[in-house]
Amino acid sequence: MGQPNTDAANAELLAQRYRSLVEHTPDAICVHEAGLIVYVNPAMVRLLGARTAEDLLGLRITRFVHPDSVAPMLDRIAQLTAEGSASPPTDMELLRVDGRTVPVQTVSVLTAWQGALAYQVVVHDLTAQRAAEASARQAEAYFTTVVSQLEEGVLVVDRRGRLESINPAGRRILGIADSAPILGLHFNELPVTMIDWAGQPLPVSRHPMAHTLTTGEAVTRFVFGVRRADGQQVWLSCNCRLLNPDSPDSAGVSSFADVTEYRASKMQLEYQATHDALTGLANRSLILSQLSAALADEGGALVTTVLFIDLDGFKAINDTLGHAIGDTVLQIVAQRLQRALRAEDVVGRLGGDEFLVLLAGHPQRADLPRLIERLRVTMAEPIIASGHRLEVSASIGVTELGPHEGRTPEAVLHDADLAMYRDKPSGRRNHTTHAS
Repeated sequence: MGQPNTDAANAELLAQRYRSLVEHTPDAICVHEAGLIVYVNPAMVRLLGARTAEDLLGLRITRFVHPDSVAPMLDRIAQLTAEGSASPPTDMELLRVDGRTVPVQTVSVLTAWQGALAYQVVVHDLTAQRAAEASARQAEAYFTTVVSQLEEGVLVVDRRGRLESINPAGRRILGIADSAPILGLHFNELPVTMIDWAGQPLPVSRHPMAHTLTTGEAVTRFVFGVRRADGQQVWLSCNCRLLNPDSPDSAGVSSFADVTEYRASKMQLEYQATHDALTGLANRSLILSQLSAALADEGGALVTTVLFIDLDGFKAINDTLGHAIGDTVLQIVAQRLQRALRAEDVVGRLGGDEFLVLLAGHPQRADLPRLIERLRVTMAEPIIASGHRLEVSASIGVTELGPHEGRTPEAVLHDADLAMYRDKPSGRRNHTTHAS
């Protein structure tokens, strides 16, 4: 006898819970029957900007739908023919009481309402989402504009190393035409050849982007060369990192700058710091550095013999004929020394008319006197400078480096200098005549 009452009580309890859920859900819900609004929850009242639910009840539902969305809405609900059937989630625009539009996503369900069929509509406000999307689009457009204006090249590759994007500066630096279809290519398939400092092709495994994609580690200031399709060679300083280090599927981004001029100027500065400006020979700093390296080499394979060469009476040439002719003599002597020696030997100018030669390898002891005599003969050949026929001679001091050498570079130079003075004959003079 009590079972029907229990079922009714349970049904009423479920209905109360459903009404409570609908009343407190953050999504707007309304019910319209025969085109008229018969129910709205508080969220719907707020969404439409009404004061109370009573302000909306009995009004036509289409009054609050944007004209562009009315026909598609009516088509969707016309497809709902069975109780419980629902329309797919659809984006549309509603009209608030004050006339402003609200972007929403709606789902309509054909349901029983007070003994008749009606449409229950769940409405999700998209205002915040649309604002976030607009902000993201604006940010993307902003950064796209910024990246496109950079002087630095920027490219993005996917996890497989396929090119997803490259900015105009990147194409310009790599010598790739704007119309060239390179998106989708592996970065190693670009129409350039990557090379290392020695000018050899750079293996893919050594490219910084390959390292970043494989390990997730960032690479900074990696310098390598690029031979472009137009034949030019440029040097790049490159940084690589993942766009999202926390994602295992993150793409990689590389930024790179053309440092060709900087590298050339740096090499020029390094050359100027280590070479004599007048003759182009190694200067005192480089000579001492090379000699220091040789003394540190226990095998003695780098340098075995040091020659200290001084031009006899060179001061008289400067004093009588001027520094311009003296400079010409020094330049010719430097050229003769380089021609008379091997490529692996180091020829340097210590200053004034003093030269130093570092002989490499292990020459036979019998060869050394012949070499020194050849140098004397070579430098004794007449020099023609500004109409003057000059004959110069040289004093040559020799010191050899032994195994486990304990001397400093300065001590070796001092010993070679003393040997040179012992070689200098007191009667040796420069002979100067006018060329005929």
